[in-house]
Amino acid sequence: MIASLNGKIIYKDENCAVIECGGVGLKCFITRDTYSKLGNVGDNAFVHTCMTVKEDALDLYGFSRRGELEVFKLITSVSGVGAKIGLAVLSAFDYEKVLLFLASGDAKSLTAAQGVGIKLAQRMVLELKDKVGAAAVGDVLETVNQVGNANANTSAKEAIEALVSLGYSQSEASLAVGKLDGALNTDDLIRGALKILARGI
Repeated sequence: MIASLNGKIIYKDENCAVIECGGVGLKCFITRDTYSKLGNVGDNAFVHTCMTVKEDALDLYGFSRRGELEVFKLITSVSGVGAKIGLAVLSAFDYEKVLLFLASGDAKSLTAAQGVGIKLAQRMVLELKDKVGAAAVGDVLETVNQVGNANANTSAKEAIEALVSLGYSQSEASLAVGKLDGALNTDDLIRGALKILARGI
């Protein structure tokens, strides 16, 4: 099992990169986030990898952050979700957002990823919602816990409901409110969350 690559980039595009390790160029498929974080051709690069083995192919998937790799594994553990869908989801959203979508049951937002219909998104939420809390991917767990704490607070609940009524998704609203002081009243939480959302989470 190839767990990581560390070497010189000899080719790179938005879909894949070829990294030379010990004189051998290894191709790995990548997300948009990893593409943006890799250096230029000729630079040294390190990526975490996941390898899949099929009858007619052996493919590597590379990720610049460990958390992205763990969420890729989580997504592709769902029946009917292959590596292509996993990459599409993580190219559409940062992995922290994917965890928040799953934790809050926000299947609709996941459908923005190429190839993800509402039924597939709902299956992902159904199978993974209870697992997300155990994922413990870096400090994302802390963010998810903050959302959970926010949901347990009446003012925060009201603020999230108000933001959803304004057109924001459940996960966007939860994430924004979760970044604020839970002791604030509903109106202040809404105002603070709107400022966060206006800047982009």
